[in-house]
Amino acid sequence: MSLRSLNWSHLVACLLVAVTSVLLCFGALVTTYEAAMAVPDWPGTYGHNMFLFPWAEWFWGPWDLFLEHGHRLLGALVGLLSLVLAVVIWRSGQSPAVKALALAAVGLVIVQGLLGGARVLLDDKTIAKVHACTGPLFFAVATAIATLTSRRHVRAEPSAIAPPVPRAVAAGVAAGGLMIASYVQLVAGAQLRHLDSSIDPITFRWLVAFHIAGAIIVAGLASVVAFVNAALPSAARRWSWLIAGLVVCQILLGCGAWVVSWGVPSGLLPASWQLTEPLRARSTSGAFVVTGHVLLGMLILGASVVLWIVDGGLWAARPLSVAGRAVNATGKGVFA
Repeated sequence: MSLRSLNWSHLVACLLVAVTSVLLCFGALVTTYEAAMAVPDWPGTYGHNMFLFPWAEWFWGPWDLFLEHGHRLLGALVGLLSLVLAVVIWRSGQSPAVKALALAAVGLVIVQGLLGGARVLLDDKTIAKVHACTGPLFFAVATAIATLTSRRHVRAEPSAIAPPVPRAVAAGVAAGGLMIASYVQLVAGAQLRHLDSSIDPITFRWLVAFHIAGAIIVAGLASVVAFVNAALPSAARRWSWLIAGLVVCQILLGCGAWVVSWGVPSGLLPASWQLTEPLRARSTSGAFVVTGHVLLGMLILGASVVLWIVDGGLWAARPLSVAGRAVNATGKGVFA
């Protein structure tokens, strides 16, 4: 296979998703260990150019410095990959929708970097909350690009060729709802992870109640998606059952995250619930549970994006060379 025949758009998009996943791991650990201010200056690192900071001092230095500086380096790499992906997509004959997603990824990564810098320079947790909300959004966009640029998606028949059956329409709607609910749930979780002990107890209880309600909605939608996709093609079934399994694990991790952070509650929503200190890891196992809860939420969002596309979302995003092909007399697309 020659280099020219490789699907570079898809390869670069998959690389971007992989590096972004590692970046999200570091970002979640930065919040878990409250390491955001481990490096007090930006864009430099203790007066050094960020890319020239001594490797040994970073790698063998304090844990919070390792996390925060590593988070910055990975963020820069993601930004570079986003630019490369935009150029590759622009030169590869992708549809306007995919090109728009590539530009959105570039815009989001720039905003995300500026938010990260402002969070450090201003030492502001409100900015940290926004920063935590735009990260999953970028991950969802990158996942969508990787899915839409795959050869399997390109070769699939456009839904416009044959009217979709009601079950397929229901599957697409349910998957879209699950995708939105998963993102909203991540936003709600970000608010809880960036609290301080001075928050009003009533506000804290409402935030917790909203997050619990979101978990119930996500679990319900995941069940609906699994049921509706049961009679659809195997790819949709596999993704829907994967999401259902991830949601079950996520609920268990959420309960564990609460216990390792604030102890066992005395009731469902007792009046005694109060935030006595910020969410933080008290042990290595606690850090694993809390951080894993965040990352699993990201995986659910990413899988929901893939499922939505598999179920028929963004058909207009297929490459122009494919979307514009003729339809033969039997109603099937003519694909080379």
